[in-house]
Amino acid sequence: MSRLFVIVIAALIAGCGFHLQGALTTPSEMERTYIAADDRHSLFYRELRATLREAGVNLVDTAAESTATLYILYDETDQRVLSVSARNVPTEYEVYYTVQYGIENGAKYILEPQTLTVTRDYTYDSMLVLGKAREEELLREAIVDDLVRIVVKQISTL
Repeated sequence: MSRLFVIVIAALIAGCGFHLQGALTTPSEMERTYIAADDRHSLFYRELRATLREAGVNLVDTAAESTATLYILYDETDQRVLSVSARNVPTEYEVYYTVQYGIENGAKYILEPQTLTVTRDYTYDSMLVLGKAREEELLREAIVDDLVRIVVKQISTL
């Protein structure tokens, strides 16, 4: 009975199109990559650097020793009010994170500058300030994870 169950589950998974994602493949021009960013302490920069390193990309410390440069041209996060109560008190916020990046090999673009923005919204309650601050922080981290995943996927399709 358990064998039949395993076979049925395997058939369902195979039939739905599920497949394991392979390892990151990078173009040969990215043999040694330098990440150029104005803010080397931003959440996006740190997460992208860690993800590329885990994927086996050889990251170098200077542009002079690199074969390609990944530029983070713009890296900004903030929030805006989405809705207010009848007493003009914010009740819903939107957190957004925008990055602009590109990859160059010498004077030639491997990947033209791209701009990505990911947003999430959350409700706000002035009675739960600490909890909502933590929720906002977790949303920013989730947004950065999504952005890094998109960037890595774009790099792997080059």
